[in-house]
Amino acid sequence: MLMATTSLVLGVTDAGAQAKGDKGKGKDPRPPAGSVTWAPKTPPLSTPWTGQVSPTNALPDYPRPQLTRADWQNLNGVWEFSGAANLTNPPIGRPLGEGVLVPYPIESALSGVQRHEDNMFYRRTFTLPSGWNGKNVVLNFGAVTWETRVWVNGKDVGAHTGGFDAFSFDITSALKRNATNEIVVGVKSTVDGQLYPVGKQRKNPDGIFYTAASGIWQTVWLEPVAPAHITRLDTTPDVPGGALQVAVQATGVTGQQAKVEVLTGGRIVGTATGAVGARLRVPVPNARLWSPDDPFLYDLRVTLTGSGGGDQVGGYAGMRSLGKAVVGGALRPLLNGKFVFQIGTLDQGYWPDGIYTAPTDAALRFDLEQQKRLGFNMVRKHIKVEPARWYYWADKLGLMVWQDMPALDAVDETPAASHANFESELRRIVDQLKGITSIVQWVPFNEGWGEYDNGRIVDLVRSIDSTRLINHDSGSNCCLSDPEPANGDVVDDHAYQISTGTRPPTATRVAVLGEFGGLGRRVEGHEWQPGRGFAYGELFPDETTLTNRYVDITGQVGRYVQTRGLSASVFTEPYDVENEVNGFYTYDRKVLKMSESRVRAANLGVLALANGTDVPRGEPVSLRVTTPGYTDRSVRHQDGLARTDVVTDAGSDVLKQDATFLTRPGLADAACVSFESRNFPGRFLRHRDARVRNEANDGSALFAGDATFCPRAGLSGGTSLESKNKPGSFIRHYAEGVYVATPGGPNPWDTATGFAADASWAVATGYWRSTADLPLGQAKSFQVTTPGFTDRFLRHREGLARTDVVTAGSDALLKGDATFVVRRGLADSSCYSFEARNLPGQFLRHADYRLRLAGNDGGDLFARDATFCASPGQAAGSVRLTSVNELFASWRHYAEEVWVAQNGGAHRYDTATSWGDDSSWAVVNPWTP
Repeated sequence: MLMATTSLVLGVTDAGAQAKGDKGKGKDPRPPAGSVTWAPKTPPLSTPWTGQVSPTNALPDYPRPQLTRADWQNLNGVWEFSGAANLTNPPIGRPLGEGVLVPYPIESALSGVQRHEDNMFYRRTFTLPSGWNGKNVVLNFGAVTWETRVWVNGKDVGAHTGGFDAFSFDITSALKRNATNEIVVGVKSTVDGQLYPVGKQRKNPDGIFYTAASGIWQTVWLEPVAPAHITRLDTTPDVPGGALQVAVQATGVTGQQAKVEVLTGGRIVGTATGAVGARLRVPVPNARLWSPDDPFLYDLRVTLTGSGGGDQVGGYAGMRSLGKAVVGGALRPLLNGKFVFQIGTLDQGYWPDGIYTAPTDAALRFDLEQQKRLGFNMVRKHIKVEPARWYYWADKLGLMVWQDMPALDAVDETPAASHANFESELRRIVDQLKGITSIVQWVPFNEGWGEYDNGRIVDLVRSIDSTRLINHDSGSNCCLSDPEPANGDVVDDHAYQISTGTRPPTATRVAVLGEFGGLGRRVEGHEWQPGRGFAYGELFPDETTLTNRYVDITGQVGRYVQTRGLSASVFTEPYDVENEVNGFYTYDRKVLKMSESRVRAANLGVLALANGTDVPRGEPVSLRVTTPGYTDRSVRHQDGLARTDVVTDAGSDVLKQDATFLTRPGLADAACVSFESRNFPGRFLRHRDARVRNEANDGSALFAGDATFCPRAGLSGGTSLESKNKPGSFIRHYAEGVYVATPGGPNPWDTATGFAADASWAVATGYWRSTADLPLGQAKSFQVTTPGFTDRFLRHREGLARTDVVTAGSDALLKGDATFVVRRGLADSSCYSFEARNLPGQFLRHADYRLRLAGNDGGDLFARDATFCASPGQAAGSVRLTSVNELFASWRHYAEEVWVAQNGGAHRYDTATSWGDDSSWAVVNPWTP
């Protein structure tokens, strides 16, 4: 274990240190005023950066990239420390016996304390450089949990409450020039979610709640300033107006004005001068817009001018616009006027060595870099606020951010006394972060934890920042959530296995999947408490099975983009947190638990489906109209012609089958797609004489070209389908007919009016989900197709499904047990349910993955568990029966038992060996007619 003795007198940093990564330098040559011994404790897990932390480099980077000054003094390092009964007797002039490494919270191993205190004192001394004579000095804190009181040379210089926002005190009047100065910081941190926001901190961590992070947990530093000086830059891009709006907040101003310059590469692109606090419009002509694909940032230089001025700060800002609009038939969030599907992770911001505080800036950056490498373009910062440098890296790397408000306690009702604290801190957090380019959404509540007056809270947030969407409660379908207010912008569901779908958008709210996944895997040697790791679903044994499941459920997200109007998804989570092992990475960030290439491919696949450049492959789809006023219509074939008709789930079987097509590799180009009729196999949508028709494939090159269409980014959202052999022409509906049309062409269906919307389609999950047919109302038996076991049949016995040998000589009970009547699906009429021949009213359903026989209780869960969609099996003429309620799980026999199994899943019966044969069943004449 590293031992260190460090002076409490730290020298001034190099006056040339810059905000974006330069380190503070220099040491005071005089003897220390006192010293303490600091020794880091051993964390349960160490990260690759744990050993890089020492008293001389405890987060030395300039902490506030959006408001930078060249001259500053970093106070991170070893301070004296002691627990206390209360804060009424500060240790002025009295040394404290322990050493703590600031700014790591006291519960962390890196702090050297590694325990909780409700009340505590920090103490250190410092000297001011001579170059600061005549200037005011500001003492800055990035964040301290929760109540803070500060004394400088025995003088009370200020107090603050709130655990997540930055604060400062002008300590000029308390300072001694050319002498040693003393700082004492008192902190009260009772971790009381009934009183103030705590997020997921708990004194007694367990399950989804984690170790507390008390005391100073972000950088502490000094800056020399003029009496009139800048305190905050509020930046708002105005992309349509070609300008950046900047409000310069300052204190001590007596007539000074603010001059704002926007630069790139050292070149000034726009300048404006005006009153402090006013919204100045700085021209940014032909702006290069910020996006995840091109996270370009402009530099800022801001100066107070006039008598008594002279303060100058640096900063940065990105140009981008946010909003919402109907795109491709659904309300969508917009980035720079376009729908960009937001695919992200639930990033909780915990570290095994630093708890709330990343060990180094490189570690802070690592988390975001890896998420970007995995194909994500968004991160939900979950009920925590990060240091300013985290947001800088999100801006710099190009990750959109949903910013949660740290939650009150996870209870239905919190006392009224907590509301004032919550709202005060909420106001300060939004004010502090509203200039962050990457933040695209505010989230005041999560799953109803401590939720109250949600409509008023939405209005409160909007009064501070009206430029972003407001998600009043992520997971408003869940848990403790209150009824939804009328003024939010988002419908947010939490659905971890997402088999039951998500709510669609409304006329005023976009639809998102705020949490899903929770897929777990323990990795020996990388566990917080070995053997105690849990997940929100199954624990998977290895990289392959875990990645298989991720690919499967992410594919389902992709289907929901057009089928249900889904606009965003948030996977739980980027890294394990304490005993919660849902991460792509282990908690120590040393092991990537899934295949990077497969995860990235799955994520990019969702983005391709969302931007229209791909469609689901090998699946039943329907082509839904996106033209406003006609979105209840879909393409169907009738009398050999394609047309659009109103199609709903309540429509007739024939109509739904006519409106369902199987996507096949393009007959003329496998990179494109052909649409085979669901109810007339071998017939495809093709164009002839400009009209789209349903015709049999004659094998000719002409037919192949006519029947091949290439997905393109939708002309008006969704997907546009360009003819392979008639480039520049697209499938377009016109007066109920469907044509291959050319914008501005000579025919009526080529008219430019409405062309973009009429030629854009939502390629949704097919109205008819089964791709193989079974005879409704008929008794059938299900024969095993696995070679060597074809004398076995599915039967029920003592309430469980299994396979047994059945022959003509078998007794009547066995034959009856092996016979089922095919019924229309209880939960989906395009699928099937199976009633026992000899026990009417009893159906095959799955529970705990085992297929079993049970009486229909009329409930929704039973209906879903007892409904299976049919598709062709591996053996010729066989079928595969897949649950509508357990994603990608199909009937599979295994060691005489029958399960709903996933190919390559987490359980023994999911083994990929022989899965194709074992999950294929021959539908044969019944043993008991």
